[in-house]
Amino acid sequence: MNLAALSTTWAPRLLSVLRIMAGLLFLEHGTQKLLGFPARMGGGPMPDLLSLPGIAGSLELVGGALIVLGLFTRPVAFLLSGQMAVAYFLAHAPKSPFPALNGGDAAILFCFVFLYFAAAGAGPWSLDARRHGRI
Repeated sequence: MNLAALSTTWAPRLLSVLRIMAGLLFLEHGTQKLLGFPARMGGGPMPDLLSLPGIAGSLELVGGALIVLGLFTRPVAFLLSGQMAVAYFLAHAPKSPFPALNGGDAAILFCFVFLYFAAAGAGPWSLDARRHGRI
């Protein structure tokens, strides 16, 4: 088995798989905030769309869907990476310097995964690839 050939064949595809899964998980945060599905933590009401949680939920919902589809991946991923950095420093870091204790480990991971997508693109299984004639 030639690992270099295997890597060349599967690395781009696994980039697409990572993008789709990260997008679905991110999208779920948006549906939870804005649509109450799955149920909101604490069961509170839907936030006002012009509030910080409402804007965050809108970015998560729309941005997550665009990431899943692989459409406008680089600019959307860059925007979402910034959103996660802001979310970490506003909501998580003040609680504790340790991400495992302040609940910010997902925000950090999303931040850097989205930053990677901003640099690497969407991969071959995406609408971006189709728009640019790579499929």
